[in-house]
Amino acid sequence: MSVFNKVLASIGIGSAHVDTKLERERFRPGDLVTGSVEIIGGSVPQKIDEIYLSVHTTYVKEYDGKKLTQIATIHKIRINEPFEVAPTEKKEIPFTFNLPYETPVTSGKTKVWISTGLDIKNAVDPKDEDFIRIEPNELIQSTFSALEALGFQLRNADCEEAPYRFRKKMPFIQEFEFIPKTGAYKGKLDELEIAFFLKNREEAEVLIEVDRKAKGIAGLFAETLDMDETKVRGFISASEIPVLKEKLNGIISRYV
Repeated sequence: MSVFNKVLASIGIGSAHVDTKLERERFRPGDLVTGSVEIIGGSVPQKIDEIYLSVHTTYVKEYDGKKLTQIATIHKIRINEPFEVAPTEKKEIPFTFNLPYETPVTSGKTKVWISTGLDIKNAVDPKDEDFIRIEPNELIQSTFSALEALGFQLRNADCEEAPYRFRKKMPFIQEFEFIPKTGAYKGKLDELEIAFFLKNREEAEVLIEVDRKAKGIAGLFAETLDMDETKVRGFISASEIPVLKEKLNGIISRYV
């Protein structure tokens, strides 16, 4: 083994490679993620101190009048004990973990990916990234369906920095923005925003922001000062799915 090869490996040339293989690419918050990490040795033996998997998303943070894109780590695990990989040797390490319930739905501008990294002493750490699709679970999808039945249409979904009073485990909150296209709320509301804080598959805390449409001079004045927005906090459960439309209608109608 030449010293030259060691030097090259230390800067990433001829170093080990990593490739993460997922059993599937579509998930819901709370789902089990299974797969394996394949490591292929480079041109010299290398000690792999740590293989870690981390789940990431991006969110928007406002600072000094500017919108900055930040990366949030939703989950991180270590899947191995230290070992050595020989030149061109292939090793495969299986893994299993649950997606946190805080994982956002990949709708609108929201993206989620799994990053795999090898921690190799005195070398550039090889990395691999795999984007995954996060679909709404039954409770969130049923809420969407109930809002659509009330005449609302999903316009946008985005992750933004969470105000401290609404911050849970993550520094961001995912907001789903709906606009009234038909039904009783068309012409009465500008938009409706809803955020979910899943406790498990069966329960969620929801934050609903009702943005009333300006009416006349007084309405325009209220809109300018954001006085036309009303925030409502509540809870929904899987047992309420058959009556979610009626429950949401009752909440929204009180603030129109």
